[in-house]
Amino acid sequence: MQGLHLTADLYLCDCDLSLLTQAGPLADMCRGHTLDAGLTLVAEKWHTFPDFQGEPGGVTGMLLLAESHLALHTWPERQGVTLDVYVCNFMGDNSAKAEKLMQTLVNAFKPAKMQRERLLRGDEHGPGTNGELVFETLTPTASFGFRFAERTLSLQTNYQHLELLRSDDLGHTLRLDQRFMTSEADEFFYHEALVHPAAMAHPDPSKVLIIGGGDGGALEEVLKYPSVTEATLVELDGQVVEIAREHLQSINRGAFDDPRVTAHIADGVQFLAQTQQRFDLVLLDLTDPDTPAGPLYTEAFFKECKRVLAPGGAVVLHLGTPFHNPEQVKQLAGELSAVFDQVHGYGVHIPLYGTYWALAIASNELNPLAPGRDQIQQRLTQRGIGDLQYYNADIHGALFALPNFYRALMPQA
Repeated sequence: MQGLHLTADLYLCDCDLSLLTQAGPLADMCRGHTLDAGLTLVAEKWHTFPDFQGEPGGVTGMLLLAESHLALHTWPERQGVTLDVYVCNFMGDNSAKAEKLMQTLVNAFKPAKMQRERLLRGDEHGPGTNGELVFETLTPTASFGFRFAERTLSLQTNYQHLELLRSDDLGHTLRLDQRFMTSEADEFFYHEALVHPAAMAHPDPSKVLIIGGGDGGALEEVLKYPSVTEATLVELDGQVVEIAREHLQSINRGAFDDPRVTAHIADGVQFLAQTQQRFDLVLLDLTDPDTPAGPLYTEAFFKECKRVLAPGGAVVLHLGTPFHNPEQVKQLAGELSAVFDQVHGYGVHIPLYGTYWALAIASNELNPLAPGRDQIQQRLTQRGIGDLQYYNADIHGALFALPNFYRALMPQA
């Protein structure tokens, strides 16, 4: 019963159109690759769907194998294919054959983008008993995942697919468009690193703007500062805020109800274009650049952020993973340096993100390295900033000690 289950969702396939619209050529190709992989064909069934509204229909098909099956479906209107390969390992380990078959099929369809999953099945004493294994892809060749005992929510908002998962290790975990955002157990790594290096370097942060951050974690960190008199949060997706209020209270600790807070369910680009307010800190707590937050990762938007900064103010944002996506980090750092006189990169390992993560503080005046360790400690004490799980006076400077591969991506002074 034990076996390996592989799936792949392929997008923008650049293969011959006949592989997406005709059962014959598709079956021939799948049959050949299956036999080449060393698997045993026992039966098959294929069906071509009729044209629909002037578009060719797709094909659905299955090869029954002595080892189990290959199933697939094509969407020619989307240049898409879903693949499903399962093999049992009763008489021997067929995993390598399944991997070979999946890879040759992927190569044949030539997708521009894909999502792949790998699941070990059928071991009653194995890891599957601990819940659903959920993966996130860092690159086409690198992924990581966690097991979750419960899927509390799964819904489509007006902007993205939202999931709320729960495990004993991570607690409730928010996932947007198949990317982990925050969890109850590890949220402090990201939120403390996003807020405190700039807020501690600032002599007297009073007005803070957060764009994004609908989970409320960054907002909760900002409100620890007694000097903060106004905290403005602008979140595009109101359902994220609603779900955070109900399910992620251990992260935001009721921050949305603080009288210093004004929350807007609005587009961050439009908000900045219209506001005349000035802020000591602008925190961009966003999803990744290839999401609805994309327009907020541009030089034009960074100029708008600069416009609303009070004297001595700074912008803080995450840049992504410098190891797995160096070009993105380099590009964003370059765009920031075209707008601001100072761009200070720093980094922190975030367990939920599976890797070392890059962030940056951009400003014309605020230098987060100017206050030394003793001054940071003095400010922590004077401001009464406690209940921190990651950030402290020693960590402050260490965050900005960049490894060489990351340093090489930053603009040279």
